[in-house]
Amino acid sequence: MSVERVREYFAKEGIADRIQEFDVSSATVELAAQALHCDGCRIAKTLSFHVDDRVVLIVAAGDARIDNRKYKDKFGKKAKMLAFEEAEELTGHAVGGVCPFAVKEGVEVYLDESLKRFETVFPACGSANSAIELTIPELEKYSRFREWVDVCKTA
Repeated sequence: MSVERVREYFAKEGIADRIQEFDVSSATVELAAQALHCDGCRIAKTLSFHVDDRVVLIVAAGDARIDNRKYKDKFGKKAKMLAFEEAEELTGHAVGGVCPFAVKEGVEVYLDESLKRFETVFPACGSANSAIELTIPELEKYSRFREWVDVCKTA
């Protein structure tokens, strides 16, 4: 199970005990915000894309949306999300639990500027009912991201 892989990953970092699991779904920004009793914008959603033969994950604020022009300027391609059926096979996590931790080899992680306005954010932990609260420096460290990007617009 994907959440177990994330738990093992965080155990090596000494923070596995910070993973929160819920009796309810946290698979969408709205559901995660309800489960965590926080504003939806603080949910760090992970969006998965094809860029040629690469798999790219973009972690963005819950209220952010991909800006097609900015995305194309950055990646040289139109945004093409992974199909529901492909997500788990290509990233290591199923839709609803896709996160930037313990991903498959070769998956590229980018953090969107929309997250920088928060002190802490809540990314998923590999399942549709889990999350962890991380500071932005912790998110940078544990996601092993490539770089900050500006490919979103906020509501």
